Amino acid sequence: MLDPIADMLTRIRNAQMVKHKEVSVPFSKLKLSIAKILEQRNFIESVKKEMGDKFPVLKIVLKYEVVSNTEKNPAIREIKRVSRQGQRIYVKKTDIKRIKNGYGISIISTSQGMMTGDKAKKLGLGGEIICELW
Repeated sequence: MLDPIADMLTRIRNAQMVKHKEVSVPFSKLKLSIAKILEQRNFIESVKKEMGDKFPVLKIVLKYEVVSNTEKNPAIREIKRVSRQGQRIYVKKTDIKRIKNGYGISIISTSQGMMTGDKAKKLGLGGEIICELW
């Protein structure tokens, strides 16, 4: 696996397409901090670290909006990896943009840890844009 963060985002995207209740991804502190941000901003129900067969995994419980008795829409409409291993994308504090006019978030890796783009802009920090979602 070349890019574990892209793998996590793809697993979440695919699980929501087929309406799975939860998804498990291999554990890392970076993935946990991304998932915690998604939980705080109500894009997922919960996240917890569990022991798998040999290695720890993250269990992410997905969130859906109920439209009718038979239909539900995922809370995450789209999730996109911005900075990749082959092309890192960095932004200054003044260049952090709003995502979907404030309905979405960007997750930025700063010198003070992972945070949303809004929080980084408020604290005056720039960093690497990890992903965008809405």
